Amino acid sequence: MKQLLTCLMFALSLVLAPTAWSADDSATPEAAQAQTIQVNINTADAKTLAEKLEGVGPSKAAAIIEYRDDHGAFRAPDDLIKVKGIGSATLKKNRDRIKV
Repeated sequence: MKQLLTCLMFALSLVLAPTAWSADDSATPEAAQAQTIQVNINTADAKTLAEKLEGVGPSKAAAIIEYRDDHGAFRAPDDLIKVKGIGSATLKKNRDRIKV
C-alpha cells in the first residue's frame, strides 16, 4: 500500500509540476527582456525609438524628435502624448519603457 501511495504521489507531482512552472511568465527570458527595455525619449535617435517603442514606426519616431527639437526635452513620459500621432493607447503600451 505504501508503494502504491508513493507511486501515485510521484505521478501526481509529474503532472502538476509543468503547470506550476509555466504559471509564472516573468521567469521567461522574453519577459525579463521586455521588463528591462528602457528608452530615453530625450536622447534616443529615430531608429532606436522605432525599434524599442511598441506602435512607433519611423514616421512617429521622426515626429518625436521633431517635437523634442522644437519644444525642448520631455519632462515626463506622459509628455509624449503631446506629439502628433502619439495617443493614449501608444503611451499606455510604452509607459514602462520610457525614461526621461
